[in-house]
Formats: sequence, structure tokens, C-alpha cells
Amino acid sequence: MNTAARLSAYGAAVVLLGAVAFVAGSTLDTPVDHLRPATGPPAPPPPAPATHAGPAGLASTENGYTLVPASTTLPAGTATELAFRVTGPDGAPVTGFDVAHDKRMHLILVRRDTADFQHLHPTMSGDGTWRTPVTLAGAGTYRAFADFAPTGGAPTTLGVDLSVPGQFTPVAPAPNRTATAPGGYAVTLEGDLVPGRSGDVTLTVTRDGAPVTDLQPYLGAYGHLVALRTGDLGYLHVHPDGAPGDGSTTAGPRITFRTEVPSAGTYRLFLDFRHDGEVRTVQFTVPTGGPASAPAPAPAGAGHEHAEGGH
Repeated sequence: MNTAARLSAYGAAVVLLGAVAFVAGSTLDTPVDHLRPATGPPAPPPPAPATHAGPAGLASTENGYTLVPASTTLPAGTATELAFRVTGPDGAPVTGFDVAHDKRMHLILVRRDTADFQHLHPTMSGDGTWRTPVTLAGAGTYRAFADFAPTGGAPTTLGVDLSVPGQFTPVAPAPNRTATAPGGYAVTLEGDLVPGRSGDVTLTVTRDGAPVTDLQPYLGAYGHLVALRTGDLGYLHVHPDGAPGDGSTTAGPRITFRTEVPSAGTYRLFLDFRHDGEVRTVQFTVPTGGPASAPAPAPAGAGHEHAEGGH
């Protein structure tokens, strides 16, 4: 083979080796996503962790809404004004509220030891500021609950603490099943609060020992009940059975509410009812209970003896 032929063969070999190297290099340098399947749509994201409903009012911000008081300090024993706003997800004051239980805003004000309780209905000005007159009985820390339904949003309850300077002596309300109100009224509570289980409590209203059968509607019902868990003041929504004018709900003396408490402990119940044109409030302290325990198995033959002796 002459010199020219040898050079041509050598050049062809170099070109061939270069092409092989290029193909191999391209294959090795191509990134591979080992986390994604070669075919088919991408895997869906993992499901969000489940959330569990609990008492409301433990936070000042929820669902993008925030309770903003004009002042967090109020005087004791002096008539004053409590003012606040509810801001929305955009940070601006909310001015659209739906009517719930006959009102656009329910404000519950309770001292942390639950000895002082007020159910108020503020009025709103055009800039979204809610105002209500209030007189607080004594010093201490109070919890204000704003219970509302923003237009287009979910019903929400927000809570914030307010300080009332002065000497404070806490009160520990004792458990009770009967409470009284001025004017000769007495209210008796029946039913148990069982943690994690829905059940009924019934309140029976009497006056001077006689059943009250002409209760007047208040907030769309013959009674309004607020339940608070002692300790953290978790706010529980309690709904009455029936409504005035539905053809089956009587105007007393019994008012039944469906309740469900999330945990064991002691709860404070505050009942508002209207009679003779005036709203009255009574208070109960109720520890959680439970269903009666099952009786122990009877000895063999005991049932037969009981049947003979008991009938």
C-alpha cells in the first residue's frame, strides 16, 4: 500500500472513532430523572394531613380573618366603649357580614375565671368598626369572642384577651344543676356532657315554682346557650332543637340543646332566655360524665332467682 493510501485509511479510522466517542458521550451526558416514570402522567402530590375540629375562639386569626381590638385595656366598674374590627385576608376591614341567629355580630365577653359573662351585639360603622357600650364588674383578664359569618366565607369565631387593671381575686364556680335569676326564676339542667359524643341537655324554666310555658323568642330560638371549656375557654357552638313557629317546638318550660364536647373536664354553660320582655341569664358548671358502666356478670342461676322473686 502506498503512502497516500495509508494516510487515507488512517484518516477514516480517526473519523470513525470520533463518531463513536460522540455518540457514547452524548448518551452518558444526557440527564436521567430516576424519580419520574418513563411513561404516564406525573404522580399526584401526597394528600394534606387531616385536620380535627375543636373548640373555637382559641386564636385571634383564623381562615384569613383577624380580630383587632381598638384597645386591649378597659376600666373596671365604669361604663366605657369596646371597639374592634375584623380584618380579612387582604388586611382590610371586613364590612360584609351575614345574619346568623338574628344578628350580624355576637360578642361574648367573659372573665377568665368565668365569674363575669356578657352576651353583646355591637353595631358597625361604615369603616368596619364595631362598637358596644360595656361595664365590667371587676379587674382581671377577659376573653372577647367575636362570633360572625363573613359574607362569602365560613362562620368564624375569633378570640382575644383584654386586660382590666386592679386587684383581682379569682372565683371558682362550684358544680350546679339548678340556677336562679331575679324575678323568681329557676332553671334546672338535665343531661350529661360526654367527651367526643353528641348528646342532648335540657333546661327547664320555672317561675315561683310553676312551669314557664310562654317563653319569647330570642336570637331565633326560645333560648341561646354558650358553652366554654374551663382552663382555656374553648368556645363551643351549641344548637337548640327546633325553632319558634315550626309547629312542633313549644315555648317552654323545656329547652333542649344538642351538645358535643371534645375532651374531658369542666364546662361552663350560660343560658339566655326571654320572658316578659326581658332577657335573663343563668349559669351552670358541669363536669363531663359518661354512660353508666355495664353491670358485672351475674353468677350462674342468679337471673332465674331474680325472676322468681321480682315478679
